[in-house]
Amino acid sequence: MSRARADEEEYWHSSKFRAFTFDDEDDELSQLKESKRAVNRLRDIVDDDDDDDDLERVSWSGEPVGSISWSIKETASSSTSSLEGRDSSLQKGSSSYAAFPKPVSSYSLSSLFKGELCLSLSALSDTGAKNYAPELRRPKAEYKDYSSDWSPKDTVRRMQRGKVCSLERFRSLQDKLVLLDEAVAGHDGNVITAVTLIYFTPLYISLFPIEILFRELEVRQVALCHLIHFLKETGEQKLLLDLLRFLDRTEEVALSQYREHLNIQDVEKRREFLKGCIGLPFSAEDTSHVQDHYTLLERQIIIETSDRHLETAGQSEIFRKYPRKASILNMPLVTTLFYSCFYHYTEAEGTFSSPTNLKKTFKIPDKQYVLTALAARAKLRAWDDVDALFTTKNWLGYTKKKAPIGFHRVVEILQKNNAPVQVLQEYVRLVEDVETRLNLATKYKCHDVVIETYRDLKDRIQLTAYKCKVERGSADEEKINSILNNMVRNTY
Repeated sequence: MSRARADEEEYWHSSKFRAFTFDDEDDELSQLKESKRAVNRLRDIVDDDDDDDDLERVSWSGEPVGSISWSIKETASSSTSSLEGRDSSLQKGSSSYAAFPKPVSSYSLSSLFKGELCLSLSALSDTGAKNYAPELRRPKAEYKDYSSDWSPKDTVRRMQRGKVCSLERFRSLQDKLVLLDEAVAGHDGNVITAVTLIYFTPLYISLFPIEILFRELEVRQVALCHLIHFLKETGEQKLLLDLLRFLDRTEEVALSQYREHLNIQDVEKRREFLKGCIGLPFSAEDTSHVQDHYTLLERQIIIETSDRHLETAGQSEIFRKYPRKASILNMPLVTTLFYSCFYHYTEAEGTFSSPTNLKKTFKIPDKQYVLTALAARAKLRAWDDVDALFTTKNWLGYTKKKAPIGFHRVVEILQKNNAPVQVLQEYVRLVEDVETRLNLATKYKCHDVVIETYRDLKDRIQLTAYKCKVERGSADEEKINSILNNMVRNTY
């Protein structure tokens, strides 16, 4: 009996179950504490700045975190939620830009810099992790105050790695210049652009004359180039023009103003705008281009008005046979020339739609004109016009074929437009290089040219081999047999 009792006590002492007592800690509470300790140990590893130097973080969009395009997208999408979640202390009086009334300014760079002077360049920030599990945060004494403790060098270093960085502490002009110099020394384009742009928030522009900011950037050419590129990409035309005028870059100012024509859809307004651009301080070459652009658009308006009327009235056969697929307005010069060669090839030089008039007005080179006219007339299968395009007369009245683009190019264009073999053969014969002529003739099955070339070369072996490629009993085979027989007679 005593032995059974002893075994029973040993069983209870060795069991994994324990009796309940009020002195024991609550199981769930102990598990929670253990969970906290595990999470804290894990966070110590993750937050170690020296361990993630080589890691590249990426957002859900696939862009590297820290890029300017990523920052703008992330800030725009989270601006509403981030503003609602601010502490009430920001509303009562803090240094955040959002707490001040928005000053009247014509500058508006992007949503990234409209709200506050704080760049959040990380999708997995420390603050984000704490918001998801606030009960697991470490004591505040263990954290550094990011808004005041980070030096300019440390701030730039964190921005390069996509971490949260508050730029609010860099308030004075001198502090911003030190931060900008550190960013330039870091050779990171995204960081340089981001730091440069803190000068041009509406709040900062209202505090300092814009000329002072431009003067400081002028001696920092790397930052200046990044800013100019950013302004061009984002279309901040007003600030860009002010900056270029300050730098006395008159030609760039003129070109920036000229680019505005791309945003004008109404053709008459665009024509008037281009007319006003002619007097801008362009270089001599650019002035000529702008003048040609205005002249071309004016010419296109005249042609479009006339041709639309003819097409609607059905008074022109070519418009009935080949209806227009698109408007000629705002088309390039080469497209306009092709259009003119297609619909108005036979018109006199005095009309605005004449191809020769366009060639003379815009000084189109002979090669470009011949290529375009050949493509247009070959598409219409107007072989007589193609023949006349290459026929010239000398001072004795003799005619000959001459092509400024080379007859091998002529053959290729004709073949693309399904020219008959007879037409192709005529121009293949005019190719001067023998090897090129044979290759083209063989490729496009111009048998007469191949046979005549081998005959002139007196190459019996190649003639005999080519005999197998022509149709048996055809005129080409008889021609080859006749040439081979004559070669045998001349040998003896």
